[in-house]
Formats: sequence, C-alpha cells, structure tokens
Amino acid sequence: MDNKFKTSDFMKVIHAGGKPPNCDETLNIKINRAQDGVAQCTWVVDERYLNGVGVVMGGFISSAADIAMAYAISTLLEENQSFASINLNTTFHRPLFVGDVHVEARVEKKGKKIVYLICEIVQNGKKVANVDSSVIVLEN
Repeated sequence: MDNKFKTSDFMKVIHAGGKPPNCDETLNIKINRAQDGVAQCTWVVDERYLNGVGVVMGGFISSAADIAMAYAISTLLEENQSFASINLNTTFHRPLFVGDVHVEARVEKKGKKIVYLICEIVQNGKKVANVDSSVIVLEN
C-alpha cells in the first residue's frame, strides 16, 4: 500500500479537513494555516513528550518543526513534486513544557532542487527553539 502524500494531499489537510499523515496525529500537531511558503501550527504538548527531567525531549521539538516545514514547502510545489529533508538543525533556547506551542515555518529560499526553510517554536510568547533545514525537491 502506498501511503506517500502528494502535494494535493497536503492541500486537503490544509484547506479541506483531510486526514493528515500519521506523524502529525502522533505528535498531536494541527495545521492552522499554510500558504505562500509559510505554515502556522499549534502543537498541543502533553506528558507523553516529556523526558526524565520533566521537559519535552528535543527530538520531539525537532519533529514538530519538520512537520511544519513540510506544509510550508508543500504550498510551493507542483503535483508531480515531492521532497525529502537533507538536514535538520535545531538550536534550543529554553525548555519546553506541557501546554500549547506555536510552530511557524517558512521557506527562506527556493531553488530548482534545494529549498531552505526556517522554523520558530514559541511557548507562552517565548522562543523555545529555532530550526533550519535544507530539503531536496524530488520529481515523482
């Protein structure tokens, strides 16, 4: 069974209440808006994402950014295109706790094959992390 999302599938999630990829549901992240290379999301963090010292595990934070960046890039691709991350770099500024988190990703530069994206993770008006990524555009 082919579970690969096409650009139109991402658009259905954004605009028509389509079923998101499993990772979105697992992480409990909701896409509020995505267009013109920008995606805004709400991540509802609960105890499942906490590490042993009571803060959200960094890998989950990076994953939330990766999901938001997928929606940001998908708004700029053609139906016959998909994408894959080349790298993902996260800089943490403060711990993240249980509660609502604002995740905003945007395309900084789009070339023919490589796209550069950035994402900001904010909780209670304070920046928690910045994430940047390089993504390769694939032709299906």
